[in-house]
Amino acid sequence: MKLWFRKSLIVLVSILTFGAVTPSHALWSENDDLPKAQHRGNPSNDSARKPIIESDIQVAVKSHKEQFIELMTNEAERQALIKFGPKISNVILDDFQDIILPNIEAAIEMTAAQFSDEELNNLAITESPAAGVSEKIFNIYNIHTKQDVIRFHVRRDKPPLEGYKFNFHYHTYHDQFQTHYTIGTIDWNKNTPPNWQTI
Repeated sequence: MKLWFRKSLIVLVSILTFGAVTPSHALWSENDDLPKAQHRGNPSNDSARKPIIESDIQVAVKSHKEQFIELMTNEAERQALIKFGPKISNVILDDFQDIILPNIEAAIEMTAAQFSDEELNNLAITESPAAGVSEKIFNIYNIHTKQDVIRFHVRRDKPPLEGYKFNFHYHTYHDQFQTHYTIGTIDWNKNTPPNWQTI
């Protein structure tokens, strides 16, 4: 198969399936390491020149729960960035993505495990993070009952003789949102942080 055609086919499959279908490794590397003279007339290479069949394409299918977790995690990140506003995001974004977001994803995964696929279809994320100094980032709630299942918050802490810290935590409906489950902490500095959503 011509190199340009093979590469075009790979790109086309990836685009049409939004990356869900990954062409096999053999398709990527078919005879690329051999000089062109060795490609022609070498019987050992003829078997590598077989047509692409369906079994050569590996399909990565995500379960309903995995799709839910990915969707909620992406939306959680979006809602958090809205809450932070540019002034805070510019300072803490890397720490948030490295430290806090994986723990938010783990909490979402733990929540998803408690529900069937059908029940997950009834869960959504709120789209109104609180501004000012309020703690709310987002909630995951039941769209039919309007009852929250889990609430994600960030609190500003100022321990004595230390700088400000952002304490990320969540609450669940299991104990009427009383217990703080810590997600992680990001240091700010000794200056008072701007209000949430400050531009």
